[in-house]
Amino acid sequence: MSNSLRLKSGTALMVALGLTMGAFAPVITAAPVIAQTQTQTQFADVPSGHWAYQFINSLATREVIAGFPDGTFRPDEPVTRAQYAAMVRQAFSQSSVRSATTFVDVPTNYWAAAAIREADMMGFLSGYPGNIFQPDQNIPRAQVLVSLANGLNYTASNSGSINVYQDAASIPDYAVASLAAATERRLVVNYPNVQVLRPNQTATRADVAAFIYQALASQNQVATVNSPYIVGQQVAAQASLQAGTTLTMSYAESDKIVVLPDETAPLTLTVAQAITDSAGRVLVPAGSQVVGELRPSGSGSQFVAQELVLTGGQRLAISATSQTVTTTETIRRGATFGETLAGAVLGSGAAAAISRTTGDQSVGTLEVLAGTATGATLARIFGRDRVEVIAINPSQDLTLTVNEALVLSAR
Repeated sequence: MSNSLRLKSGTALMVALGLTMGAFAPVITAAPVIAQTQTQTQFADVPSGHWAYQFINSLATREVIAGFPDGTFRPDEPVTRAQYAAMVRQAFSQSSVRSATTFVDVPTNYWAAAAIREADMMGFLSGYPGNIFQPDQNIPRAQVLVSLANGLNYTASNSGSINVYQDAASIPDYAVASLAAATERRLVVNYPNVQVLRPNQTATRADVAAFIYQALASQNQVATVNSPYIVGQQVAAQASLQAGTTLTMSYAESDKIVVLPDETAPLTLTVAQAITDSAGRVLVPAGSQVVGELRPSGSGSQFVAQELVLTGGQRLAISATSQTVTTTETIRRGATFGETLAGAVLGSGAAAAISRTTGDQSVGTLEVLAGTATGATLARIFGRDRVEVIAINPSQDLTLTVNEALVLSAR
């Protein structure tokens, strides 16, 4: 996933949004992998009953974070921008989205110079005007979450997601959209009151460990954990996608799909608009995918959904269908595909029939969907001077209607 944390210009505070780091202990190695169950307390001051035990121990096991020489983690200590940069560098292996910045207050021999440089290049962090980084400045909770949401390129489907917080009015204007995205992705962990964000309070080492762990979980890099302090988790099993709900779909590959009337072809569509419940919680984020196939239906073609793939990677069986599309086009012998099919995506049966009918072998340069058409159909078509095909406009014709209720996790 691309990680472009393009911080909006404006006041120094806005420029710094999501850039501040905190006071984490030195990190060791990178590459977070599959989560493992924690069976021992690694730090003397983080017992198994500590609210952040699972987050801290899991990241320590993966060497994303480390404790102090005396065997403690000091979960309640603040986090500096430099220390947060070190954690981000360890947790995420993202491609660079910009060239390195030379910060005037980060000398080359500074202990976190390399981490700051890489976190900046990955798009998680930036500096203040004048190429100032302020590595020893403590970071507020809101800025940590903004940094993670923006660095992972997460956007909110509904800015009203922040209304779950009793203190939503204290969220700085620059942070509203990114905190809504962080909330929808379940990056937010609030202790002791899950409904109180405390956006302007300095983030503790435990806070940042929890936020980073949840960010990794949102990318399926670590296993999800059960915690009453993860915002949204407490209502996860209560939401459902009701029968009759419509899903607006898009298809990035083309604005036209061409198949034969009795052709079956696999197809993956993208959810163009997020689906929310009456409380504004996101059920199906925009960008989720629906995997299925085009199938013959009466005298036309219909998309039949088989699987819903949410943006976080969760896959769910889904029963949903489009209308039957009966719009046809006639392709005649001697025509070239550029006359009617430029940019179209073809079913394999349609591609074979069109190429055979027109004699235009350049049809093969178009994108072709793997699929099948009956041998009887192809036999009827071959040798004729024209072929009738179904022409589908995905954005108009493939809106889906859910046939059976589907239980989802509201975000």
